[in-house]
Parts: sequence; C-alpha cells; structure tokens
Amino acid sequence: MRAIIVGGGIAGPAAAMALQRVGVDAIVLEAAEGTRVAGSWFTVAPNGLAALGAIEALDPVRALGIPTRHNLMRGATGRELGRLGLGGTLDDGTPALSFRRPDLAAALGAEAQRRGIQVRYGARVAYVHDDGDRARVTLRDGTRLEGDLVIGADGIHSVVRTAIDPDAATPRYLGLANFGGISPGAATSSGLPAGAWTFVFGRRAFFGALPTPDGDVVWFVNEPRPPVTREERSATSPADWLAHLGSLAEPDHSGFTELIAAGELELAGDATYDLPRVRRWHRGRLGLIGDALHAPAPSSGQGASMALEDAVVLARCLRDAGTPPSAFAAFEAERRRRVERIVAAGARSSSSKTAGPVARVFQDAVLRWVFRHLVNDRSQAWVYGERVSLDAEAAHVKLNSRG
Repeated sequence: MRAIIVGGGIAGPAAAMALQRVGVDAIVLEAAEGTRVAGSWFTVAPNGLAALGAIEALDPVRALGIPTRHNLMRGATGRELGRLGLGGTLDDGTPALSFRRPDLAAALGAEAQRRGIQVRYGARVAYVHDDGDRARVTLRDGTRLEGDLVIGADGIHSVVRTAIDPDAATPRYLGLANFGGISPGAATSSGLPAGAWTFVFGRRAFFGALPTPDGDVVWFVNEPRPPVTREERSATSPADWLAHLGSLAEPDHSGFTELIAAGELELAGDATYDLPRVRRWHRGRLGLIGDALHAPAPSSGQGASMALEDAVVLARCLRDAGTPPSAFAAFEAERRRRVERIVAAGARSSSSKTAGPVARVFQDAVLRWVFRHLVNDRSQAWVYGERVSLDAEAAHVKLNSRG
C-alpha cells in the first residue's frame, strides 16, 4: 500500500513514520521550498510525546525541547490567577516539552528521510482526485503522483479538505494577531520561573514567556485586533512592531515592556484561527489529520499533540481495517469526540484573551475562581492522560502525576 501525504509540518512526517511501521509506504509533499525559518513556540504535552514515542521519534527530537511543567497565569496587576500542570510526565520522567515549531518540523522531516521516507519540498498541490480504485495528486508544475490513499496533513487552509468536501467549513478567525520573539540573555533579569510558561492577561493584550536553558527568554503577544493586512505588514518594520508590542504591555505590572524592548522579533502578525467542526473527515481514499481536520485555538495547548495522536491512530487503523475507506471510518469513530471536545475548550479559553478593558476588571476575579474550581489538574487529566499506541486497538492509561 502506498500513501501520499500532503503537508510536511508536524503531522505529515509523523504520519509517514507511523505508516512505515505498519508496512505502508509513504511520500510526503511539502509546499515550502525548504524548512521554514519564522515560527512560534508551542508545547507538546505528554500525550503528544507518547505518540512520538510510539513511533520511536521522541529521542531524535528530545534535545530541541525545553522541559515545561507548569503554566502560571497572572493578571494585569501581577497577581497570580492560577497555576496549571501540563500533564505530569511520561513513565521515564519526561515532562511536556516546548519547541520552536520550525525546528520540530525540520527535525521530524529529517528523521523521516533518515528512515528512507521521501520528503519532497517545493511540491505545491493543485488538485487531489479519488478515482475509486486509486488516489491521485497533481502538483502545480504538472507532476502527477498516484497511490492507494491521500492523507491531508496540509493545515488549516487544506487543499485536501476542499477536495473531500467543496462546502467544508472554513477557518474561523479568533480575533487575535500573534507575535513572537526572543530576548537574548534575559532569563536572569526577567525573574520568570524556569520550566514554566508565564501567561499574563493584560489590559490590552495577552502575553506569554518561557526562559530557555541557555538563559534567553522566548515570548509571544496575542493582540485582539482585525487580521494584519498585507499592506500593513509590508509597511511595518520589526522595530515598529516591537515598539507597538511594548506599548501594549505598558499599562500592566508584568515586566513585558522591558522584556520586549530587549527582544528580537521572530514572528509578526500571524492570524490566529481555529476550525470548529469538519463535517466530512474522509471520502473514498482521501482523508484528513491534524490541523486540516481539527485545528484548535493555540490556547488549548493541544494542536501538535492531537496531530501526533492522529498519526499513530490512523496508521493503526490502516493496518487493522485493511482498506483506506474502512480505515478512515474507523479513525473518525475513534477520534471525533475527543478532538471536537478539545477544540471547543480551546475556543472558550481564547475568548478570555479578547476581553475589553471593562470586562478585564471582573475577569481576574472570575479566572481565579475558574482555575481553582473548573480548570485544574484534575479536570484536565482526560486531555493529558491519553496514550495512543500502534500495538493495541486503544491504549488509554491514567495520567502519571509525577512532576
């Protein structure tokens, strides 16, 4: 059996490696000419790391990640609103790891290639076809590829999703523009706790920062605003963006004004979307995984982890179900409820980032209550405690609470 995987980010190479382990040959097509340079940081929770471990891909990327055990939430006054663990650890003691997205994608692509999997860069897909007995992909340069199935791992603006359902749901803008940067050598002076993301619900924006083992601080800003236009992007220099981001933090007692002033911009004005519900997950020999299927808001902390889970579960379904259509149906039956629940939770948490200045006064009190009674380590165990496996039809284990 041969699979064509469209998308070479996180989900695509992981799916190719998972398929290889169950005897399915795969080729990965990535539209970008090479590995990306710009990109934000994100956390892969223990459930996602376990999926990497299931395909023996955790050790090759482990050194790129920053061990991250907690999220610390603060209000604009500097007062602590709550503290959330990130799912304990794996059995070997590994906690959640925070990665720079392009670095993890490049490492997974390189590991797939090391295993003999073809990863073709600069392969922009124009059309995807299901001819009943075969699946075909046509690239923009006219190249045609043929396989037994096509897997769309091509993100929130998926070409494969449209091929499956021309009337498929479109991405929903969450009202936030995302900016990211790094402040070299700022870990000591920042006073931020090591091994934790510090999040600030500021008066004008939402901020996050994580110290690195090298002594730097990586940070991001989510600004409530309309999407950044192409004209605005071309007219705004990195220095102008930094000055703007620093001004967003000025009303708060958070230290982010100084942190941003000492920083270098790595990502500017990236629009934040989610994908609430995809009606059709598959059609014939065409199917979807990752953000092409269930993109949650970044505040869920589960986008990459869910994509990695998908890769393992779909490979198992293909091995056990025998045919692509039946495998896609089994995959949907196993995954739909979980991923839609996580997407819905992410959308709710994102709304707290866009509160206006008046609502923010009351929001801190509300959030303190929420983090104490509703959103806590116990209530999130179902998210982090999931463990997928190639070796069993379903592997659900209790959350390891160490760490």
